[in-house]
Amino acid sequence: MGRRRHGVPVHGWLVIDKPAGVTSAAVVTAVRRATHAAKAGHGGTLDPLATGVLPIALGEATKTVSYVMDGLKIYRFTVRWGESRKTDDAEGEVLDTSDVRPTEGAIRAVLPRFVGEIEQVPPIFSAVKVAGQRAYALARAEKPVELESRMVHVEGFELIDMPDGDHAVFEVTAGKGTYMRALARDLAVALGTVGHVAALRRRSVGPFTESAAIPLDKLDALGHSDGLKEHLLPVGAALDGIPALNLTEAEGRRLQRGQPVAVLPVASRSSIKHLSKDAVFCAMAMGRPVALAKVKGGEIRPLRVLNL
Repeated sequence: MGRRRHGVPVHGWLVIDKPAGVTSAAVVTAVRRATHAAKAGHGGTLDPLATGVLPIALGEATKTVSYVMDGLKIYRFTVRWGESRKTDDAEGEVLDTSDVRPTEGAIRAVLPRFVGEIEQVPPIFSAVKVAGQRAYALARAEKPVELESRMVHVEGFELIDMPDGDHAVFEVTAGKGTYMRALARDLAVALGTVGHVAALRRRSVGPFTESAAIPLDKLDALGHSDGLKEHLLPVGAALDGIPALNLTEAEGRRLQRGQPVAVLPVASRSSIKHLSKDAVFCAMAMGRPVALAKVKGGEIRPLRVLNL
C-alpha cells in the first residue's frame, strides 16, 4: 500500500525570487508550508549565495520539471578579480591572489572563447556525483575531489559593467549544467589573473522570468489570502516550448489511462506538418494538457500522464 501524502492537491507553478543565504530546498519547504501542497519540487538549484528566479512545481507540475531544467537560463553575476576561492564564490577561503586586473578590451576579446559548446570542469563545491557521493560533501570533508570536464552550452556571454578595477558584471545565457562559478574562474585564468563570483542572480529559467517572481518574504502573507492563487501559473506554463497536439475528449482520456491513440486522425487535424518520432508533444484535450507524449509505430503514446 502506497504512502499517503499529507496536504492538498495544488497543481501549477509558483516563481519565487530567492534571497541570498537561503537554500533552494528551504524555499521548497516554505512554499509547501504556505500552500499546504501535497507535493512540491524546484526547477533547478540555486546556490545559497545566489538570488533570483527559482520556479517551484506543485502537484502534477512536478512531472514537467525536467522540461524547465532543460531550458535556457539567464544569469547576471559579478566577478571579483585578483582572488581565487575554494568554492569559486565569495563564501570560500582565499586560495590564491593576483595583482593583474584585466582591461575592458582584454575582456571583450576573450569572451568569444566561452560561447557555444565549451568544455567546463564543475566547481568542487557542486552537486556533481563522484563515486556515488556529492562533490561538495567530499570537499567539505577535506577529501580529494577530481571532476572530469564536460561539454556545456553557452548561448551568450556579455560584459555589462565595470564598476571599478576589481569587479566586472556579466550576463550569461546558458543551457543545463553550466556553472557560472566555473565560467568566472576560467575567464579570469584566460585573462592572466584569478577571480571568483562575488554576486550572482538568475533572471530567468526557461519560460519563467523575474517579472512573475514573488519575493520569498511575501509568501506567507499571500498564502493566507487569495493573492497566492493569482500568482499560481498553470502546469502548461512549463511546456510553452513543446509543440501541442489537440485531441478529442475521448482520445485525451485514453492517454490519461496510459493507452495509445492512433496518430493518423490526430495528424489530419493538426497544423504540425511532420510528427517526428523523436519529438515530445504536449497532448491537449478539454482545454488542458493531459499528457506528454511521443509518436511510435503509428501511435501516440503517453510518456507522462497529467491528471488535472
